[in-house]
Amino acid sequence: MVEGPPIEIAGRRVGSGHPVYVIGEIGINHNGEVAIAKALIDVAADAGCDAVKFQKRTPALCVPLEQQGVMRETPWGTMTYLEYKERVEFDRADYEKLARHADERGVHWFASPWDVPSVEFLEDLEVPTHKVASACLTDDELLVALRDSGKPLIVSTGMSTVDEVDHAVEVLGTERLLLMHSTSTYPCPPEESNLRTIRTLADRYGVPVGYSGHERGLQISVAAVAMGAVAIERHITLDRTMWGTDQAASVEPQGVRHLLRDIRVVETALGDGVKRVFPGEEEPRRRLRRAG
Repeated sequence: MVEGPPIEIAGRRVGSGHPVYVIGEIGINHNGEVAIAKALIDVAADAGCDAVKFQKRTPALCVPLEQQGVMRETPWGTMTYLEYKERVEFDRADYEKLARHADERGVHWFASPWDVPSVEFLEDLEVPTHKVASACLTDDELLVALRDSGKPLIVSTGMSTVDEVDHAVEVLGTERLLLMHSTSTYPCPPEESNLRTIRTLADRYGVPVGYSGHERGLQISVAAVAMGAVAIERHITLDRTMWGTDQAASVEPQGVRHLLRDIRVVETALGDGVKRVFPGEEEPRRRLRRAG
C-alpha cells in the first residue's frame, strides 16, 4: 500500500506511523440541544477520542425546494422539513459554548459544512480542519471554498464513483488531504463495507486514508485499522433508541470506550513489520528448539 505523507490537525500529525486519529461524529445526534452535544463531547473525551465532529448547514440552501414544505412528525410536533432542519441547527453562541467545552475536555472540534456560508461560519470560529461529507463530494462550489480555506481537509468518499473521487481530488489537491473510505448505507451491512478500498484509495491518490463507518458493532472499524486506516470516524450517541435518523448506526458510550481500547491494541500489535525474535520468545526458543 502506498503511504502518503501525514497531514497535521492542530499540531496532531495524522498518517502512517502516527496513532490512529479517532473522530466521534456527533452530527445531528444532539437533536438541537446544547446539553446533549456537551454530553456527547464528554463521551468522546472520556473514551480517548481525538476529535468530535458536527454538521453545519444553512437549511434554506441545503434543503431542496420540493422538500422544504413537506410535513414531518418530530419530537417537537408536526412541522415542515425546513422548520425541522432549522430547529436542529446550532447558532454561533451555541457553537462558542461547544468550542469552549471541547477545549476544556482536550478534544478538537470541527464540522462538515454543507454550503459555502457554512464554510465561512466555521472559518470565523477558527476550526482546525473541515470535513467534506460524502453527499457533498460533487459540489464544486463548496470544494473550492474549502480548498481556499487553506485548512487540512478530511474527505469522505461514500456514495461516489472513482471518477467523482478523481474530480474532487483534482479540485482539492493532495497537499493537505485525508481521504476516508466510507459506504453511505445506514446502517451498513458487512458485505457493503469493502475495506480493501482503503488500500485502493491510498495507492491511487498517494494520500493518507481513514475509514468512516456506519455499521452496527465495532469489528469492522477495528479491522479497518488493521487494513491501514490512519483515522476512524464513527457516529456516537447517548442512546441508539433516541429520535433521529443516524442514531441506529451510532455507537453508545460503552461501545465508544471499547472501540478506542481495541483500536489502540490493534495499532500496537501491527508493529513495524521487521521479522525478529522477541524477548518473550527467547526462553521457549532455548527450551523447545532441537537444532540450530
